[in-house]
Amino acid sequence: MVVQLGRIVLFTAVLTLAGAQSLFALAPVTDDVADLYSRAARIAVRRLPQMHLNQQPCNDFVATNALETFLTMLDFDHSLFLAEDVSAFRREAKDLDNRLARGDLDFAFKVYDLLMVRLSNRVEFVNRMLDKGFDLTVDETYAWDRRHASWPSGTNEWNDLWRRKIKNIYVGRVAARLLGEEKKAAAEQDGEEPDGDEALDEELDLSPEDFIRKQFQQQITVFNDNDAHWLLPLYLSSFTRIYDPHSDYMSANHAEDFDIQMKLSLVGIGALLSTEDGAAKVERLIPGGPAELDGRLKAGDKIIAVAQGDEPAADVLHWPLSKTVRLIRGEKDTKVVLTVIPKSDISGATTRKIDLIRAEVKLEDSAAKGSVENINGLPVGVIRIPEFYADIRGQRRGDSEARTVTRDVRAILDGFRTNDIRGLVLDLRNNGGGPLYEAMELSGLFIEKGPVVQVKSSQGISILRDPDPALVYSDPLIVLVNRQSASASEIVAAALKDYGRAVIVGDTKTHGKGTVQTLIDLQRSKPELGSLKLTTASFYRIAGGSTQIEGVKTDIEIPSMLDYLEVGEEYLPHALPWSLIKPASFSRFDHLQDILPELQKRSEKRRAEDPRYAAYRELLTYLGEKRASKEFSLKLDDRLAMARREDEMSAYLNDVFREDDEDEDKDAEDDEDQADLILDETLLILADLITLSEEKRQVPDDAQPAAEVAKE
Repeated sequence: MVVQLGRIVLFTAVLTLAGAQSLFALAPVTDDVADLYSRAARIAVRRLPQMHLNQQPCNDFVATNALETFLTMLDFDHSLFLAEDVSAFRREAKDLDNRLARGDLDFAFKVYDLLMVRLSNRVEFVNRMLDKGFDLTVDETYAWDRRHASWPSGTNEWNDLWRRKIKNIYVGRVAARLLGEEKKAAAEQDGEEPDGDEALDEELDLSPEDFIRKQFQQQITVFNDNDAHWLLPLYLSSFTRIYDPHSDYMSANHAEDFDIQMKLSLVGIGALLSTEDGAAKVERLIPGGPAELDGRLKAGDKIIAVAQGDEPAADVLHWPLSKTVRLIRGEKDTKVVLTVIPKSDISGATTRKIDLIRAEVKLEDSAAKGSVENINGLPVGVIRIPEFYADIRGQRRGDSEARTVTRDVRAILDGFRTNDIRGLVLDLRNNGGGPLYEAMELSGLFIEKGPVVQVKSSQGISILRDPDPALVYSDPLIVLVNRQSASASEIVAAALKDYGRAVIVGDTKTHGKGTVQTLIDLQRSKPELGSLKLTTASFYRIAGGSTQIEGVKTDIEIPSMLDYLEVGEEYLPHALPWSLIKPASFSRFDHLQDILPELQKRSEKRRAEDPRYAAYRELLTYLGEKRASKEFSLKLDDRLAMARREDEMSAYLNDVFREDDEDEDKDAEDDEDQADLILDETLLILADLITLSEEKRQVPDDAQPAAEVAKE
């Protein structure tokens, strides 16, 4: 596709199973569309340095890095473009910022035009390879992680890369089909019903050749359907993301999608999606939504097809994310069927279908919830906070009953008094954040007074304090987190850790998102120009360190699968670095430092003796090994052995958790049972904390501050 400011050349490919032909046809682009994005570009390039936290000029450095980002957005595994193509593009890189300032966007379509030529060539090559077939006994490998790989140099290297790439998909499908046949035969021999996923069996009915041809026909069809409204926001965002990964240009349509995501009431499945490797990746599930309640869809899964009810599925691989989102949304009480690649399958060879009934996600479903547990004879409380929320409109009206997370938690704590709880777990796993003020107020429930967080913006550094001196809860406290606890969750965990008020338990660390984004209209009187979502401030702990990148490190690690996946700010390109500022002045309790070594020792001993953790550790170790290898064998025997091992491990884990699950109605295949396993151990850690604290007679409410940290 080539666009100049008054016209567009649409690239159309007509595929046959024997090969591919490329047809080019001119289609006009109206002057108002051309002018729209040209004006948006001129304004954006001026406002980026003014409004972003770093105030980095939009210069040659930004332009050269934006080019690399744009190329990777279009060619995520560096397999379509040739090294010579990229070299030619790079010769123009240092002028791209100047062209953007003039509103000249021709370069984006020059790149896209060549991409389509290369894609057409590769589809033809794929069809030839499938006609020829593969020798699955050859001892060779495929490097599956090519995000940072060099583009292929020359046709021979290009062809070998694609032969291995297609063979990798092919052998994975063959192995999955053979494993399915083995399981079916074994079940029939035992006189049992085959144990498997009917949707998965249906997907595997498609031959490996047909599956691959279908996948690439879909890819080229989608790329042909893209237009200026898809490509130009992508190109402009390639510049904003050099400033940091959370900054974006948002067209009018994208801004509408963003607004919908921010609302707590939305008819859909309740999932926050992003784009990765051409697929819609599930970033997190909205608490109380259909997907979260169903339990089968997981953060990290990739959605590659969407069906409405019992209708045929539409392949959404390589679709624009906004288009995929609109297909998933729909009327309340209607069925949507997702085809996903599970997060644990790095090869992408297996898929699973998940049917969900759309529903309205309400504030009540995302609200904090409390429960009382009895652990070793000790009554303890658990408060699960899926996200931070506040009825801002009600607060502005002066409504004293306006719903907020802090008010809800305070009410839960008041209710716990009738149970005389001895300790508390504050569960912030998968909590992506919310209003900053709520993070401050919530932290204040567990301390008497003092600073909670420091915020740095272009106006300077502000120290934000607990707004209420009342101490609502003073007994032993654990904050449970994982790598998807971000932003406001990290503020709470960091403050309570810095005060020595709580023990932090969970993954090795939290997400590490220590920044604040603001949505800024390019021109308020012309919303059709779109908006900039820019990072305008950053968070710092009261001890001085940023929560950016490093997050909050846990005192007692109970790793989850997230620790073995690339989840965290440090994996995002162009993430802002960790930094340090002057500590705030606050008094810290140090009694937990004396207790922590014994807490860690007891927890490690319990887990070492628990067969459930042995199975869980084996799964995590295997996942870690697969990710570390960076290559897959292309021999059928090796891949079939890998498929068998994964299936046996999954079956073993299901058996272990099924035996331990007292609720027979609970889906044993739901790996949220592993999350419950982590909560179970956290409750035992809390019981130890209560006992050890009482032995030392240093419970938080009567302990003396051990040190006063820094003076303002």
